[in-house]
Amino acid sequence: MNKIIISIRPKYVKEILNGVKKYEYRTKVSAKDIGKILIYETFPTKKVIGEAEVIGILKDTPENLWNETYKEGGISKKDYMLYFKNKKTAYAYRLGKITVYKEPKRIQELGFKCAPQCFAYVR
Repeated sequence: MNKIIISIRPKYVKEILNGVKKYEYRTKVSAKDIGKILIYETFPTKKVIGEAEVIGILKDTPENLWNETYKEGGISKKDYMLYFKNKKTAYAYRLGKITVYKEPKRIQELGFKCAPQCFAYVR
């Protein structure tokens, strides 16, 4: 299975780690099958703090996807709708087991010059 790395704001990383956020919403997803997502926590942390198992990917209109996932989405409807503004399709990675690294990793340790804007495949 393939791995990707994605950038996530600290407030959403916290919700993932607390088990509140079980879906990671995206405007684009990988064309390849993904088994794990490496979680890059953005400013001020700026490190890969762990990884999440991917147990499914949902695709629908933003409104329908919200209705299906909001109870475990870890995001307000206002922020969700703002994120998907003017988009006809919304995606959500369904997150499974979360592993937090004992020592967070710098992005350069994984062979990247900078954090990905959308996502990047990890070798």
